[in-house]
Amino acid sequence: MCIRDSTKDNVSAKVNAVVYFRVMDPIKAIIEVQNYQYATSQMSQTTLRSVIGEMELDELLSQREKINSTLQDILDKQTDPWGIKVSNVEVKHVDLSEELRRAMARQAEAERERRAKVIAAEGEYQAAEKICQAAEKMQQSPMALQLRYLQTLVEIGTENNTTTLFPIPIDVFKVFAERK
Repeated sequence: MCIRDSTKDNVSAKVNAVVYFRVMDPIKAIIEVQNYQYATSQMSQTTLRSVIGEMELDELLSQREKINSTLQDILDKQTDPWGIKVSNVEVKHVDLSEELRRAMARQAEAERERRAKVIAAEGEYQAAEKICQAAEKMQQSPMALQLRYLQTLVEIGTENNTTTLFPIPIDVFKVFAERK
């Protein structure tokens, strides 16, 4: 069966599904309804349309097993008086408009970008915390700062630089400022 209908949140979708059934009582199937195959097909389509109309798009796309089970239960109860047993219902395919698929792709991309930014910000936060911890350690041991300074000079020297900068601590300039 194939239907085109709108979900609860007014999204148009084309839904393909298959209904498997057995004739349990052939006499009822012939007497209770004129054409049991056609009647079961029509019942299936209207029930699918009804179930889809009560769901939002996210539910339709993510809860196929629930939809299958709901459809099977409803159809089995409705066809039981006809001597028909609905054994299985499977939603095969949900087709959305190209425009909606593009919108969903943009939304998914925006969500991935958001998560990437959150992860990057978390990394920056952790790096800042580590830098603060390192600064506190260096403050407790002034020699650690001097060793770090020398390590930085070694790193600068290993690159083929023609200019080497020697940072001078501000404390050195305090001596000259005090003489005035």
